[in-house]
Amino acid sequence: MTISVQEKVPMLKQFHTFLYAPQWNYMNSKEKDKAVLEEFPTISAEFRALKQKYQEVISDITCKMGNGMCVFLQDEVVTMAQWDEYCHYVAGLVGIGLSQLFSASGLESEVVGRNQRLSNSMGLFLQKTNIIRDYLEDTLQGREFWPREGWSKFGEKLTDFQQPENRDKAVQCLNHLITNALQHIPDVLEYLSRIRNQSVFNFCAIPQTMAIATLALCYNNPSVFTGVVKIRKGQAVDLIMQSTNMASVETIFAHFAEEIAAKISVFDYSSQETSVIINKVKKLCPHGNNPSSHRASLVGVVTIASLSAVLYAYWNNYHL
Repeated sequence: MTISVQEKVPMLKQFHTFLYAPQWNYMNSKEKDKAVLEEFPTISAEFRALKQKYQEVISDITCKMGNGMCVFLQDEVVTMAQWDEYCHYVAGLVGIGLSQLFSASGLESEVVGRNQRLSNSMGLFLQKTNIIRDYLEDTLQGREFWPREGWSKFGEKLTDFQQPENRDKAVQCLNHLITNALQHIPDVLEYLSRIRNQSVFNFCAIPQTMAIATLALCYNNPSVFTGVVKIRKGQAVDLIMQSTNMASVETIFAHFAEEIAAKISVFDYSSQETSVIINKVKKLCPHGNNPSSHRASLVGVVTIASLSAVLYAYWNNYHL
């Protein structure tokens, strides 16, 4: 972190006002994405060119996100409830804001923008997946996003999980957090079932199917503590091509739920809880046993293929 907390806190709290300040930028960051701050006048100009109804949504979400981030600048994520709160500020609010934009644009009904619980879960499922997958990268750089309440059941320090002698406990902790993330799937499926616009559906569904694939790969996988665990490029492109309708999405979720179920050990700390949510997911996916639904239409292929490279790069490189 190259910007001091003393400087960052007031900046975060005021950041939504900078959207209306044509000349505001910040030149003292040394982060890899510093260009966003340095070239902010370009971004804010585009914001001010939007219709008022869109500006209001973006400004409101930016304000809430900035104030929320201040809470966790110095304090670690201790409880599971705080993990939800942190993920809400950095990702759930994004889901809420996008849903409000979908409704404001007329692409989706008003009910999509009004249901903040479902929108929040969309963001939490993605963010928790990123945090779980990126354990090693984050801890090596001195960042800790795994909640203490979750990992302290299995070790004295979060970094202890890097050691081979702690691998069994580390994997049990990993499975425990994955089981927590899986609890958001019912909301994710309900949210996606309400989407009617094809472009919006593709935009929302693809990250979610990639997330469940990532969690299935990470579950019970000690490689999370020794290196980078990512789904294969070919599999990612396949998911992108298939995530064009609700039947296919249900098939994908049911498939990876089965993968997780096959790896559940009766000796795992969270085995019963994991089995319960996995069975619930399978019941929510009636198309899960229909292989023919796991295919994209020709129109879907043409539409989605153009997004494949961008989305794959985003999923593998972006971590809030």
